[in-house]
Amino acid sequence: MTDVFPIKGVDHLEFYVGNAKQAAMYYAKCFGFTNTAYAGLETGERKVTSYVMEQPGIRFVISSALSGNHPIAQSVVRHGDTVATIALEVPNVHEAYQSAVARGAVGAIPPTQQSDECGVLEFAAIHAYGDTLIKFIDRSGYPNGFAPGFVNRATVTSSLIGLVGIDHIVGNVEQGQMERWVEFFVRVLGFDQRMHFDDRAISTEYSALMSKVLEKGGKTIININEPAQGRRRSQIQEYLDYHQGPGIQHIGLTTHDIVQTVTQLRQAGVEFLPIPQTYYDNLDAWVRETGLPVDKFAELGILVDRDADGYLLQLFTKPVGDRPTLFFEIIERHGSRGFGAGNFKSLFVALEQEQAVRGNL
Repeated sequence: MTDVFPIKGVDHLEFYVGNAKQAAMYYAKCFGFTNTAYAGLETGERKVTSYVMEQPGIRFVISSALSGNHPIAQSVVRHGDTVATIALEVPNVHEAYQSAVARGAVGAIPPTQQSDECGVLEFAAIHAYGDTLIKFIDRSGYPNGFAPGFVNRATVTSSLIGLVGIDHIVGNVEQGQMERWVEFFVRVLGFDQRMHFDDRAISTEYSALMSKVLEKGGKTIININEPAQGRRRSQIQEYLDYHQGPGIQHIGLTTHDIVQTVTQLRQAGVEFLPIPQTYYDNLDAWVRETGLPVDKFAELGILVDRDADGYLLQLFTKPVGDRPTLFFEIIERHGSRGFGAGNFKSLFVALEQEQAVRGNL
């Protein structure tokens, strides 16, 4: 079948933060990223400072405003540090933008060209949930460097951390809005709905959520969550309250060796959700039959799950900012294309324990 909206993959995620210089240092020191390009006062940019942070298969852009009336500054006041833009690489920006708008998307940036001695970069953007933008980028005419106005810095080399790609991007929306945004990604961008988890699958004694998984070309995965009715405030509602609206809750990062990666991340200072020992005492027999290092998993807090296609290993950081909003998932897949459905209960309990410490349950 012909893809009505071809997407090559995720080009980058742009973060709006209060202090880009310090945030870039955090992602370098704690997550192993390399600063590969920069734009700011020294390069002639008078409004925004941006650091391009990369490791093989992953590109983040960390941006701060240079004045209080800039939209990035206003975003930070409202949302705190947040992922503001999902940038998707497409074969033709004009066609992507026109197609998205024709299917009901609201335009944010019309098709635009920027050029310098390295070539021509084309981009456009549409609005998604909350203040999130989806940006379309064509790099075919700009093969070297990040974008006009940026100066190149270091070259990406293999990371000791071992992160190798973006597995999925998860957005939180208000109760009753999940179906609307699922339909948006299906209708506007040609995604397919792959999985649905309701409040019976993801719940505890106190709270619950619902989630749907959308996939594009087997490699670009977007998840949409909404809170479900419960006795107390769910982790999704806590996010919405502190983010002051919908946005990106967490980013799944892929590794081929989760023990090495998590060991390195912990040594660098990254904090992860604590998982009780009872989780490992009650693991199904199949886990030990595989020869997986369960004792090491228990030491590091790594969760294990399987489906008909294989198994996966995963764990979640604590929020990476002061607000209980954005966090990361580290995931290693062995055939499984699921999201750890068997771990939902344990994960939700761990999240609620952290909420209780914050006084937000």
